[in-house]
Amino acid sequence: MTVIHGDRVRLRPIGAADRVRAHEILATPGVARWWGSPDTETEGVYAVEDGFCCYVIEHDGVVVGLIQSCEELDPQYRHAGIDIAVHPDFHGRGVGTDAIRALARHLFEQGHHRLTIDPAAANETAIRVYTKVGFRPVGVLRDYERGADGTWHDGLLMDLLAGELK
Repeated sequence: MTVIHGDRVRLRPIGAADRVRAHEILATPGVARWWGSPDTETEGVYAVEDGFCCYVIEHDGVVVGLIQSCEELDPQYRHAGIDIAVHPDFHGRGVGTDAIRALARHLFEQGHHRLTIDPAAANETAIRVYTKVGFRPVGVLRDYERGADGTWHDGLLMDLLAGELK
């Protein structure tokens, strides 16, 4: 995996030394609300599988979040999905927007023609950020994921084509 540079951030492959900070970010209430159990999710970002990459988001030398991509490698369907978590102390600073743009640009350069992202339908803040980058709603995924309270919640499928990145 490569280091990817945005205007404000640097994305570098997650490493063993990032485990405590990754857990800390995923355990903040503002992130855990959308991501789920920080214990399970922290282990998940270290998964080793073809097409899956997880990066830490560095801003001014500080790890402020995580961003990952999962690529469909079949040439007939070559596209990728993105997921992101930014520590709430860094919300509203353009860090997440820049990280998504940087990873999207990288994935398009790698030959993907379409990217997807699937926030919780109630996560209005995330949806605003994704829309700002150029993602468009495709449809609602009903009862898409189970929340911490055990109930099912809708997701919003959004996509972005190569020529639409803002």
